[in-house]
Amino acid sequence: MTRQQLQTCTKKTLCELARKQGITGWHDMTKEELISALANGACQRLGKQTSRRKKNRGVDTSRSPYAAAAARDTSNAASGEEQVGSSKYNMGIPTRDLSAKVPKDLPAGYGKDRIVLMVRDPYWLHCYWEVTHQGIGRAEAALGQEWHTAKPILRLLDVSSRDTTSTSETVLRDIPIHGGCNNWYIDVANPPRSFRVDIGYLAKSGKFYVLARSNVVTTPRAGISDVIDENWADIDAQKADRIYAMSSGFDPTAGSLELKQLFEEHLRRPLGSPAVTSFGAGGKPRKFWFQLDAELIVYGATEPNARVTLQGQPIKLRPDGTFTMRFSLPDGRQIIPAVAVSPDGVEERTIVLAVERNTRQLEPLIHDENE
Repeated sequence: MTRQQLQTCTKKTLCELARKQGITGWHDMTKEELISALANGACQRLGKQTSRRKKNRGVDTSRSPYAAAAARDTSNAASGEEQVGSSKYNMGIPTRDLSAKVPKDLPAGYGKDRIVLMVRDPYWLHCYWEVTHQGIGRAEAALGQEWHTAKPILRLLDVSSRDTTSTSETVLRDIPIHGGCNNWYIDVANPPRSFRVDIGYLAKSGKFYVLARSNVVTTPRAGISDVIDENWADIDAQKADRIYAMSSGFDPTAGSLELKQLFEEHLRRPLGSPAVTSFGAGGKPRKFWFQLDAELIVYGATEPNARVTLQGQPIKLRPDGTFTMRFSLPDGRQIIPAVAVSPDGVEERTIVLAVERNTRQLEPLIHDENE
């Protein structure tokens, strides 16, 4: 648009045009300033188009697209053998610069050799990793002549043990990985078990150089979950018997066996007859109730400048290096790995805390008031 045409536009229209053309600071411009900025932008675009037309006049358009493609520089193209050999150097390292497509607050990598292991279900694990060029260089130097035949692998280890003080581990299998990938699904068996995964290079002689070690995870028991679903989560212990009684649960002629089983399954406690429930004899409601729960408090200390994680989550240390964390303590076994890394990043120490809770709620006893 010419300056005369821009003069006839409203300021709102000019602001919209400036926003679409990417003119900075258009919010604070007056109408005349907007017109000048838009007019200058139109002149610059016209000049670029003119220069492109002049440049295109010198191009030989008589050549076919196939000839143009053949004229491209292929001096850097690798042969098939070179591509296979280079795959060992590309363990999840990006081969293209994707920084223009990735937001600035989401880095493509953190510049550290690491592997993270997660549980998908009782029979499948999922891991992802990052390997740096420096890490691959250290592996090449450590393996020496054996580097030329070494292959990148994931080593799956079973670290399950009934004795929590034991450090025994069993190598289950080695999984060859393809160059260029940075994550893998791993099938496992015999849940519940605890696993760890190492990533590195395996030479033909059996020598294994570890680039990074994952955290320890435990697969859950197979079968139907015993977690109460959301529809039952709002029913507390005080209201359960009342709801059961209102639905004719205590009426022996109502055929309520399935209803009783449903309540006992989801509430994980028995529902007695009217004579032994919290309603007392004759179904009269009582106000007495009793609840018990537990939490787990984990505390420790290290160097104030160290880095500490609990279950893979970073922990903020106090100025003296101490820390305290509270965890919910549901029934069952809970594994809490704690990792501390020295301030210089050279030394790493791991402590695995295993806690088990077993809660039983007995059937209430209703005493005769005449006793």
